Amino acid sequence: MFVDRVLVKVEAGTGGSGQTSFRREKFAPMGGPDGGDGGRGGDVIVRGDRNLTTLLDYTYRDAWKAERGQHGEGSNRTGRSGEDIVLPVPPGTVVRDAETQEFLGEVMEDGHTILVSKGGRGGKGNSFFVTPTHQSPREWQPGEEGHARTLELELKLIADIGLVGQPNAGKSTLLSVISAARPKIADYPFTTLSPNLGVVPLSDHRSFVVADIPGIIEGASEGKGLGLRFLRHIERTRMLAFMIPIDAEDWQAELDQLRHEISSYSTALATKPYCVVFTKLDLLGEHYIPDIEAPDAFGKYAISAAGRMGLDVVLDAWWRELLAMRVEAEKPARDAQFLP
Repeated sequence: MFVDRVLVKVEAGTGGSGQTSFRREKFAPMGGPDGGDGGRGGDVIVRGDRNLTTLLDYTYRDAWKAERGQHGEGSNRTGRSGEDIVLPVPPGTVVRDAETQEFLGEVMEDGHTILVSKGGRGGKGNSFFVTPTHQSPREWQPGEEGHARTLELELKLIADIGLVGQPNAGKSTLLSVISAARPKIADYPFTTLSPNLGVVPLSDHRSFVVADIPGIIEGASEGKGLGLRFLRHIERTRMLAFMIPIDAEDWQAELDQLRHEISSYSTALATKPYCVVFTKLDLLGEHYIPDIEAPDAFGKYAISAAGRMGLDVVLDAWWRELLAMRVEAEKPARDAQFLP
């Protein structure tokens, strides 16, 4: 089951209270106060875990509380600090405060951590309050309460290429052929009800990640169909592949409609590099690429996933484009090395 948005209640640990104590030993008649400080409460931390692909675990348990700090003791012994609690999430998870919608951060890679609730400070024991004029204090401080809040965790899948198309455009079939992913495939619309990720292996140990999202219909950016819920999963893709069946009634109109829905949802998403891939080429029995207007596309391709036609060409093109984008992204860092 794919879960990409959950609400989680978290509470950091309360700090331990300080202790009021006086040293009483046979040979130390003027021992004085020796109450120790309380321990710090545990923090709540969100951490990226590459072994996770969904937020499903947080539908079974939606409340998490870190351990409180222990109280201080005599002989100036500080109480033990509470254990932090770590919430593992898939890379690509955005963390917000559910009540204020404050952006707390986003986990982009394995091991990346975000402190979402800080534990309370431990209270001071009476030995802290000793002064030259106040040598037998009985004051002590209670521990501070840990910060409590409700988190909104939203997963946005991270992939190199996002497959965009209307229902039954052949996206899931293509993903199942070029990767080890096994999305549901059937001859009726909206067989894909949740995003799927697949790692595409190439020669020489090369690979990239492809994301297949549910079909985009007209009005998806306004909430029609399943598109609005899952369009966010292609926000982090590096480029898009618009999938158009070769047997579509109007290729140009279908491409324009897909582009319109993408731009209506996010102008930043509309500026990503893209290509046009015509699918189900086996229906024609020959290689043919329709002539449509897509001047800013980096390529137009025709394939048949079922017939294994044209796949090497489009995969090589995707890899070349990804490599060029990677080189361009690294260029500022290389240039900075040669600056005086």
